[in-house]
Amino acid sequence: MMTIDELVAKAKADSASDIHLICSLPPKYRVAGQLQDMSDEPLTAKDCLAYAHELAGERYDEFDDVGELDSADTFAGNRCRIHIFKQQGVPSVALRLLREHIPALDSLTLPPAALSLTSLHKGIVLVTGETGSGKSTTLAAMLDNINHNRRAHIVTLEDPVEYIYKPDKCAINQREVGKDTRSFSEGLRASLREDPDVILIGEMRDRDTIETAITAAETGHLVFGTLHTGSASVSVDRIVQVFPEGMQTQIRLQLSMCLQAVITQQLVPKRGGGRALAVEMMVVTDAIRNLIRAGNTPQIANAIATSAAIGGQTMDQALIKLVRTGTIDRDTAIQFAHNIDFVKKGAI
Repeated sequence: MMTIDELVAKAKADSASDIHLICSLPPKYRVAGQLQDMSDEPLTAKDCLAYAHELAGERYDEFDDVGELDSADTFAGNRCRIHIFKQQGVPSVALRLLREHIPALDSLTLPPAALSLTSLHKGIVLVTGETGSGKSTTLAAMLDNINHNRRAHIVTLEDPVEYIYKPDKCAINQREVGKDTRSFSEGLRASLREDPDVILIGEMRDRDTIETAITAAETGHLVFGTLHTGSASVSVDRIVQVFPEGMQTQIRLQLSMCLQAVITQQLVPKRGGGRALAVEMMVVTDAIRNLIRAGNTPQIANAIATSAAIGGQTMDQALIKLVRTGTIDRDTAIQFAHNIDFVKKGAI
């Protein structure tokens, strides 16, 4: 049985993103998006229990009672996000390896329009995408850019705290849900009394959190948040649909006024191995504000597609660009496309 430090060291050396520890299977890690075995020896229930005890520490009884536990820690010099859960009565573990250092914002191959968002002083910026699409890294790079370039107070609400910021020009408070505050919504309400300039919400999960985030943006704060959505238009619908029907018109109006941008990310297989970042970039224009107010979200994709002059691009346009630069092949673009026919015609 390999130790956690040994597993993380091997994963780090092989550029893996995640480690999975499951009873009756060998330890596995995800390299370039694909699961691979880390050894030939299957883990026993006793092995998995030992890993759970080590990773949960003093919170093991909490894990045992609830059935899952989120935390973060450093192993082999690499910070990791930890999720322990029970399956068929036996603990399993999913470890996400985080980057050792927060990358520079201009190193992430984001659209140029995304780089200017850190100069905003109010409003909501959403970074969306499926699990493992790099949302946390993008947000960390944005906040660290603010940290090095502005004199401001940053408050983060995370579950768990992932990247650790080293304050430069900014004062930074990182609060962990479950440890420093009971919930995202309670921590967010409290943050408004903490004189913040910038607020990061690790996940906009519920009505209370979203409602308070909109209030924060309306009262002159810059709010960064995440959603597990695959496009800007779906992100808008997801926010609005959290509210009862009688409130949705008012929420559309408020959201149209405070939403500044939505960045949607996918990591797609590159030619020759590795993964490339494909990004939909919605910069909120007057036309898009009108669509949000009217509830005409299906037309948002068209509005993004015609906003190239200010840096907008749809996910399909991003995939076509990656094909034309030789970064990914045409079949990959088609596989990850929203409008397959559009990508088939453009990716030549």
